[in-house]
Amino acid sequence: MVLELANKDLDSGHARLNELGYKQELKRDLSVLSNFAFSFSIISVLTGITTLYNTGLNFGGPVSLVYGWLITGCLTMFVGLSMAEICSSYPTSGGLYYWSAKLAGPNWAPFASYLTGWFNIAGQWAVTTSIDYSLAQMLQVMILLATGGKNGGGYEASKYVVIAIHGVILLSHAILNSLSISWLSFFGQLAAAWNILGVFLLMILIPAVTPDRANAKFVFTHFNTDNGDGIHSKFYIFTLGLLMSQYTITGYDASAHMSEETKDADKNGPKGIISSIGVSIIVGWGYILGITFAVNNIPELLSEDNDAGGYAIAQIFYQAFKSRYGNGVGGIICLGIPAIAIYFCGMSSVTSNSRMLYAFSRDGAMPLSPLWHKVNKQEVPLNSVWLSAFIAFLMALPSLGSAVAFQAMVSIAVIGLYIAYALPIFFRVTLARKSFIPGPFNLGKYGVFVGWISILWVATISVLFSLPVSYPITDQTLNYTPVAVGGLAIIIVSSWVLNARHWFKGPVTNLYR
Repeated sequence: MVLELANKDLDSGHARLNELGYKQELKRDLSVLSNFAFSFSIISVLTGITTLYNTGLNFGGPVSLVYGWLITGCLTMFVGLSMAEICSSYPTSGGLYYWSAKLAGPNWAPFASYLTGWFNIAGQWAVTTSIDYSLAQMLQVMILLATGGKNGGGYEASKYVVIAIHGVILLSHAILNSLSISWLSFFGQLAAAWNILGVFLLMILIPAVTPDRANAKFVFTHFNTDNGDGIHSKFYIFTLGLLMSQYTITGYDASAHMSEETKDADKNGPKGIISSIGVSIIVGWGYILGITFAVNNIPELLSEDNDAGGYAIAQIFYQAFKSRYGNGVGGIICLGIPAIAIYFCGMSSVTSNSRMLYAFSRDGAMPLSPLWHKVNKQEVPLNSVWLSAFIAFLMALPSLGSAVAFQAMVSIAVIGLYIAYALPIFFRVTLARKSFIPGPFNLGKYGVFVGWISILWVATISVLFSLPVSYPITDQTLNYTPVAVGGLAIIIVSSWVLNARHWFKGPVTNLYR
C-alpha cells in the first residue's frame, strides 16, 4: 500500500518501472522530443540513403529508390506500431529481451529472453560498426576529391588508414557518451534538426546546381536493369533494391532502450518509436527525390573510375558543382552535411548500445555483468559505453582481410536487429495473445493483425538480405549473410544449451536489493 501511494506521485514511467521490479538508477530527464531524437538520429535518412544509394541505383534505379522507400517505410511502420504497443506496457531499458521474457510465459521466458537479447545486442554492435566505418569511408572519399579526385591524382587512403579513422571516430563517440544524459539529449535534438534541415537543403540545392537534370518521367518510371551482376528478373532486381531502404529505417528500438531515462516513458517511448519512423519516411522520400533528379548517367555514377571512385552521391555532388562552376569544392562542402549526420548517428547508436548492455547486465546475462551494470556519479553506464565502442572497433577489423567477410559481419546488423524486433511481437500474438495487458498506447483489436503483418515482413526481409546479389556465384560473390546470421544463432543457442540455461533465469528484479 505504501509503494502504491508513493507511485501516485511518481512519473508514470518511473512508477511502471517500479511495478516491473526495477529501481530507478538512470537519470530520467528525456522529453518525448529527446526520445524521438535518439531514434530519428539513429535511423538518420542522410546516413542510410547516402551510404547505400549505390545499391538502389544498381538494382532498379529510380523506381526501386522512389517506390521501394514507400513500400518499405509503410511495412516498417507496422513493425514499429507493434513494438510501440509492447513498449507502452513494458517501458524498460532492456526493451526487446525483457518483452520476450514477459510475453513468452514462465516456461519459455529464460530462453526467449536470452535469444532476443543476444540478437539485439549483436545487431546493435554491428549497426554501430557499419555506421562509423561508413563515415570513415566517406571521409576518405572527401579527402580523395579534395586532393584532385581519382582521375586527378587525388590521395586514396589505404584500408589501414580507413580503419584508423574508424577507431578515432569511435573514440570520440565513447568520450561524448561519457557525458551526462542532459548533454546527450542536446546532441540528439541537434542531430534530429540537422537531419531534417540537411535533407531540405540538399534536396533543393543539388538539383538546382545540376546543369543536366533528370526529368520527372525518369525519376518516377525509369527501371535500371543494367546492374552488371548477371541478374535479369525485374522482380528480383526490385527486391534487392529494397535493401537500401530497409537498412536505413532501422534502429528505432533506441526509444525503448532510452525508456528509463524518458519522462512518462509508457506514453512517450511509443511516441518516439512511431514518430521517428513516420518522420523518416517523409523526410527520406524527399531526399531520394531531390538527389535522383540530379542523376543523369547511372553507369558513370557507379563506375569505380569516376572521381569519387564509384561513390554515387559523392560523384553527384562533386560533378554538379564542377560542371556549373568549374570546380567541385561546393560538392565537397555539401558532402559534409551527410558526414555530420552520420557522425551523430554513430554517437546515438553507441548510446543505445550502452543502455541495452547495461540492462542485459543488470539481469546477469553478460560475462562480468556487475562491471557493465555500474553507473557513475552522473548516472551514466560508463563501462558499458566504452565496451560498446571497443567491440564496434573489433567488428570492423575483418575489413583488413576481406571485404566479403566484413560485409557478412555487418549483415548481422539488419537481420540480427529485425529478428530481435520480431521475437517479442511473435510471442505477443501467440503465447500472450490472451494474457497481454496493454499500456496507455495500444492497438486494441488490431494489435494481433498488425503483429502478424510485422512478423511476415521481417521474415520477408530476412530472405531478401540472404539472396545472392551477383551471378555466377563464387567465393567472392556469394552472399554470406545466412552464414553470418546462422553462425550467430548457433553460437547463441549452443551457449544456452551448454551453459546459460543452468544460471540465466530471465529478468531479475532489483527493487529491494
